[in-house]
Amino acid sequence: MQQVCRIFLRDVIPLFEPSANISLSSLQDAPALVVVMAFFLSWILGWVPLAAISAIAIKWKPFQPLQPEQKLPLLIPLYLLAPLILWGTSWLTKTSFSEYGFSGNISTFSSLALGLSLGVLGIAAIFSGQIWLGWCAFQETNLKQVRPILLPILLVALLVGGVEELIFRGFLLTELGKNSSIWTAAIASSLIFALLHLVWEQQETIPQLPGLWLMGMVLVLARFTDKGSIGLAWGLHAGWVWAIACLDTAQLVNPTDCVSEWVTGKNKKPLAGVAGVVCLLLTGGILWLRF
Repeated sequence: MQQVCRIFLRDVIPLFEPSANISLSSLQDAPALVVVMAFFLSWILGWVPLAAISAIAIKWKPFQPLQPEQKLPLLIPLYLLAPLILWGTSWLTKTSFSEYGFSGNISTFSSLALGLSLGVLGIAAIFSGQIWLGWCAFQETNLKQVRPILLPILLVALLVGGVEELIFRGFLLTELGKNSSIWTAAIASSLIFALLHLVWEQQETIPQLPGLWLMGMVLVLARFTDKGSIGLAWGLHAGWVWAIACLDTAQLVNPTDCVSEWVTGKNKKPLAGVAGVVCLLLTGGILWLRF
């Protein structure tokens, strides 16, 4: 992967700055756009052969819709590969992971635990409110399905949340912030974060795009609140994914259809409804007060 990154940077950098004298051993002054493009291109090129192997293993055929159980074998290699590609990028640009907000110390993991708790509590509060208002019904008989899925989904949520925060609120926000204001970088990185979700499901993702962008902005605020660390954002992200995935997998909460699905979430996706947006705004308000 480092070789791919080297070749790409060597060939593309002159197109952006023909007069720049930048060596591959020292790319601190490379344009942020080049660094970002090199990372994402290397990530995609590295993942494609792994995805092909996974697709064969799960017997998926091109242009056929992916079933929920088929997504995980394709996602896991993508997310496991990302830190390796980012390590190669950071080595070429001489940027440490601590500059991207990850230091691996006790403070990071204590913020992770705090964010995880806040994320789960936020989802619990929003769905409890909807149940109380009669917008959703709680399926008590499905509680027995929760215990066996708690740990596996938590591990997946921590992986997904950790990798996405390292990339979008860590690497991407930091790189874009080098050539623009931090709020411009926040808006742009959150927009990229939202749009990239279209890769998997277009019809279900389009209604979620405003919510996904707002989610990205709240997670940027979480990094500011945590003094540049991605620990709190990682915890929030993982907490939201964990709570929603558990509710969805066990089918613990179902809409009663007494209000529009745009209130509870179109296609049962909280970010595509008013309730999910309210959850994000409340979380953002708490972070802003702390900030």
